[in-house]
This record gives sequence, C-alpha cells and structure tokens, in this order.
Amino acid sequence: MSVIVYYSSVSSCVKMKKEQKRIFDVLESKNISFQQVDISQNTADKDLMRKKANDESALPPQICNGDVYCGDYGAFDNAVESGQLEAFLKL
Repeated sequence: MSVIVYYSSVSSCVKMKKEQKRIFDVLESKNISFQQVDISQNTADKDLMRKKANDESALPPQICNGDVYCGDYGAFDNAVESGQLEAFLKL
C-alpha cells in the first residue's frame, strides 16, 4: 500500500494551502513516499476521498494508506507532534 494525500490545487483558502504544503513538506523530509491526488481535477477522486473518510462533506487535505483512511490535517499534525507519524500512516 502507499500513502495517498488528497488535496486541491484550486482553493482560495490560505489555511488549506498551508496545511497541504506542511503535509507534503513533512512527508518529503522524512523520505516517506506518497501519491498526490488532486480532487479539483476529477470529481470521482473527490467522491472517493469522501467515501474513504466516511464524510460526505470532507475537505482536503485527507490522508489514506491505500484504501485505509488515516485522517485529516488535524490528526496528521497531532501524530507529527507526538512522534507517532508512522503509526498514523499505518506504515
């Protein structure tokens, strides 16, 4: 399985952009390979993200490991701060 980060390249929300960038930066700095899926390019990807998150109104960024949902930015940030990133990502 691989880590998938669902994000949006089209957003006027500065908070969302900062959260997405932090996820990418942290994963890259820890040499954790991941796939970026831009939900703004394909509505099927947005629907899949929301299905995995079990939340019809979920917004990016959302993180999964294959088909297993890991969490949103808040959960990611908590995992990083507590030193539990690998467990959060189910690696």
